[in-house]
Amino acid sequence: MLTGKQKRFLRAEAHHLTPIFQVGKGGVNDQMLSQLRDVLEVRELIKVRILDNCEEEKDVVAETLAEGTGAELVQLIGLTVVLYKESKNNKKIVLPKDNKK
Repeated sequence: MLTGKQKRFLRAEAHHLTPIFQVGKGGVNDQMLSQLRDVLEVRELIKVRILDNCEEEKDVVAETLAEGTGAELVQLIGLTVVLYKESKNNKKIVLPKDNKK
């Protein structure tokens, strides 16, 4: 689980990112989740846009994306989902440590 401090850090890192996936009328499917897992392994932090014609609730879509990819849901703002998953082979993002004891 990410701490509040880590989520704030990741939100700031994601601010300049462009959504690279879109969830439309068909909702979330296995092929999309597979592609997202691959991209998360390379990038660690991504944005996904939920289109207006998506028939599922945005909260459900965000949770499905997070669970299906094993990623952390960093933020759901409007129709944009921010996901983070630490890479096994391409670690780029260093999360701040939570100093509270």
